[in-house]
Amino acid sequence: MGVEVRQFGPECLARYERVSIAFHVESVFRVEDADGGLVGLRLVEQPVAEPYGIDYDERKQECPSRWPQRFDTSRWGFFLAIDGAETVGGAAVAWRSANLWLLGGGDDLAALWDIRVAPRRRGQGVGTALFERAADYARRLGCRRLKIETQNINVLACRFYAARGCRLGCIDRHGYAGVAGAADEVMLLWYLDL
Repeated sequence: MGVEVRQFGPECLARYERVSIAFHVESVFRVEDADGGLVGLRLVEQPVAEPYGIDYDERKQECPSRWPQRFDTSRWGFFLAIDGAETVGGAAVAWRSANLWLLGGGDDLAALWDIRVAPRRRGQGVGTALFERAADYARRLGCRRLKIETQNINVLACRFYAARGCRLGCIDRHGYAGVAGAADEVMLLWYLDL
């Protein structure tokens, strides 16, 4: 049976969060600059001394089922990738949420707030199907761009977004300066023109 991506409302978020977002860090992108950054910035992949795991749901202490308590999710799109009776992935597209900094208050920008694929199903096209559905949803809303936040420690995600036509629009070395456990990470903002 093939994977089907279906749209749901916020009532699906308990099911959505059962799909693990955890990943393994074996390398990171280090930011190199020339002449203090005036000539440009470059991301250089380097292995980490000791590989480690990250689970954003645990780290941020904010599982998907809590999003409606924190944000106005009434205009968000929630998608589940389903194979038979099994949920193998999910994606959330945020739009017109006044208290969501990532959107910057505009109506022509949507954010891929979250995308996740069950670990044993990664590399099988589930993420691509979810990403394409998320981009299509943003297009139907009339958005000109889809914005995605990730970190320099998530090399596979960066490669995934680049392979789908996203362009790196911002490298913020201090984007997580006040975030416990993430202060040394670099915020990377990707954009897909719709």
